[in-house]
Amino acid sequence: MLAAVAALVLLGLTAVLVARGIDRDGPTPLPQLLAFLPWLLAPGWLALLAAVLARRALLVVWALGVLAATGWYVQPYGPAAPDGAEERPAKARFRVLTANLQRGGATDALVELALRERPQVLAVQECDHRCVRALQAPRLREAYPHRVVAGVDGGARGSALLSRYPLRRTAGVPGELAMPGAVARIGGERVRIQVAHPMPPTPGDLDTWRRELDRLRRLAADRDGLPTLIAGDFNSSQDHAAFRAVLATGMHDAARLVGMSRTPTWPSRTAPPLGAQIDHVLLSKELVPLDGSFHDLPGSDHRAFLADVKLFPR
Repeated sequence: MLAAVAALVLLGLTAVLVARGIDRDGPTPLPQLLAFLPWLLAPGWLALLAAVLARRALLVVWALGVLAATGWYVQPYGPAAPDGAEERPAKARFRVLTANLQRGGATDALVELALRERPQVLAVQECDHRCVRALQAPRLREAYPHRVVAGVDGGARGSALLSRYPLRRTAGVPGELAMPGAVARIGGERVRIQVAHPMPPTPGDLDTWRRELDRLRRLAADRDGLPTLIAGDFNSSQDHAAFRAVLATGMHDAARLVGMSRTPTWPSRTAPPLGAQIDHVLLSKELVPLDGSFHDLPGSDHRAFLADVKLFPR
């Protein structure tokens, strides 16, 4: 019985690792399991224990191979931060905050966080009518006079982009959930800013999830030479091939660059001890993060991410 249990567990873990290795997200339940790849070490160790107790050498070797492969993929994906960014002269320095409000439930928490941390750019997802009303308050209007709001007719569909810098609205990215975009004028440079909120990879929405992440990939690839920032709830982690395809266009994950690539942001009830990092700030090469921090949002199932960014000349 121990051998059978170990074999079944290892078979499931191997399927996830094969999907990761061949750069494919695969069918359900692989995309859902890939989001939690680091935590597959726990059943891997249990399978190894069962194999040892069952005295099955082949299963022991298999379990060790699964643990080694999982450990390899747990390493941060992508290059490290460039050296000397703190000392190098820059065109501007600003802070960007991304927050999913879970149908507006964390609106008050967002307002408090924004007024306390004072980011210059906010990317807000699941911004409903209550959220929009709060963002119209005089303090928020004064702090963020420039804004683009879309899709607030639906509770989870709405998104908002708020800025202290002048914004020129762009077409954004089409999706089931609103993903507005704009070009900001920061430090005399035009910077493209895009909110990300593709559909989650639930069993019935896998094709939509892949299609909308591919649209974000195409936007990232066609930057027209502009420094580009994409922030939001990507509903994907560094272990999803569809997300790595966005990074492959030359974008960099701010959390990775500041040494926090495995800090979970969802679900907030179990994060940070257990969860997945699906909320990201992606930056083109002209934008380099100096620091980052994660913040709890009472009323939301996500944690917010705040990045301190420098804009360098092209």
